[in-house]
Amino acid sequence: MNFRHIQSITRRTFRCFKLPATTTTTTRNFGIAAIQMNQCPRYCVVLLPLVAVVSSVNCSADLATKSQYSTAAALDMSNGDYKNAASIYEFTVKDTHGNDVSLDKYKGRVVLIVNIASKCGLTKNNYQKLTDLKEKYGERGLTILNFPCNQFNSQMPEADGEAMVCHLRDSKADIGELFAKVDVNGDNAAPLYKYLKAKQTGTLGSGIKWNFTKFLVNKEGIPINRYAPTTDPMDIAKDIEKLL
Repeated sequence: MNFRHIQSITRRTFRCFKLPATTTTTTRNFGIAAIQMNQCPRYCVVLLPLVAVVSSVNCSADLATKSQYSTAAALDMSNGDYKNAASIYEFTVKDTHGNDVSLDKYKGRVVLIVNIASKCGLTKNNYQKLTDLKEKYGERGLTILNFPCNQFNSQMPEADGEAMVCHLRDSKADIGELFAKVDVNGDNAAPLYKYLKAKQTGTLGSGIKWNFTKFLVNKEGIPINRYAPTTDPMDIAKDIEKLL
């Protein structure tokens, strides 16, 4: 809708009326403007077509949100290219709300990657100790990446999104970054986990043995160590300090 069209509509919808001279002039915020003329307030109502305003809106906020995670993995990780990845920075994953997150946002930080579960016998201790690690080393450059996994006796039944966030909040587990549920073993394993297992094979094969397996990644994005599910997170502290 052009300006001439708006002017035409404005002339047809312009209405004015006068009030007695004793009436006090006021200004309102709902489209009525007071105009002082010869000591007598004159009120005018202008009804402009809202469609003209709405159609000109630029959704820059939405565009900014979409571009926040615009960095894509350089390799097609779904086709086995994870084997050629130089670091975790070449992977893009989903956060718990379904947004793409390029792991290159963690460049220059030490990263601990953990597959978490809510109903495991290891849950309480790991939630507490991971929280302690974050509090102790977070400001010094440690980031913990948490990937819920339901592959081990279905011990992570919570859904992604609000249910998962509420679970961690109720558990008082302030453990770091939260991502969408993934498989860590099998053909459908997340490409990131295929990469981690290829770089740090572990004991008795590369497969993830249970919940709370941990991978320590240096500031260059290279996995340099792997820890068993039963390893207390605070026992990793000395290795973390060497990398900070």
